[in-house]
Amino acid sequence: MPLIVVEDLLKVYTLGGVELHALDHVSLSIEQGELVAIMGASGSGKSTLMNVLGCLDRPTSGRYVLAGRDVSRLGRGELADVRNKTLGFVFQSFNLLPRTSARENVELPLVYAGVPRAERARRAASALARVGLGDRIHHYPSQLSGGQQQRVAIARSIVNEPKIVLADEPTGNLDSKTSDSIMALFQELWRNGLTILYVTHEPDVARYASRIVTLKDGRILSDVRQAPQLALAKAA
Repeated sequence: MPLIVVEDLLKVYTLGGVELHALDHVSLSIEQGELVAIMGASGSGKSTLMNVLGCLDRPTSGRYVLAGRDVSRLGRGELADVRNKTLGFVFQSFNLLPRTSARENVELPLVYAGVPRAERARRAASALARVGLGDRIHHYPSQLSGGQQQRVAIARSIVNEPKIVLADEPTGNLDSKTSDSIMALFQELWRNGLTILYVTHEPDVARYASRIVTLKDGRILSDVRQAPQLALAKAA
């Protein structure tokens, strides 16, 4: 069974009395263990699709089945539970708390899940080691490079052992060498069995995916599987 199934997804916004179809009858399925790049120009619908897939927004109509569960019409509390237990998130701007250490930032999803303090600390330290920051657990964001901050954000996204990680322009604030190192990390996590979807507008970043879904005007323009280019850059 596919991990994600989207059927005839429609998302309509009304602006000044005019309907805008941000998603226009999108259908898509994603298997466990895929590394998928979602591409498109500004206004193509890629961010709206990511928000729906991340249970941050509801579709106007259509069906969304996540890990065998129809989440299209779940209430806010149920969606929050799905986000915490099933999904991990990585953002372009890192979204780290500035006065909080790397370990404490990574612990946040575990706090929301009610995990005891000692177990939180153990799992956060393990996640940071997994992304190459085992010696930076007590550092604050201001003491870390951009690439290191994004690695903290990735550690936070995997600390709850989610089924899927969703990343919104994860290399958007990074230089090309650091971007390559982040994609190398994503590929390592993917090879170890994690399903990853990431939004990008950069063809050079999309080439690291095993599949590229391109959107235009709220519709899927193309859906292509490929042999991903190997990211070779080291941690930055």
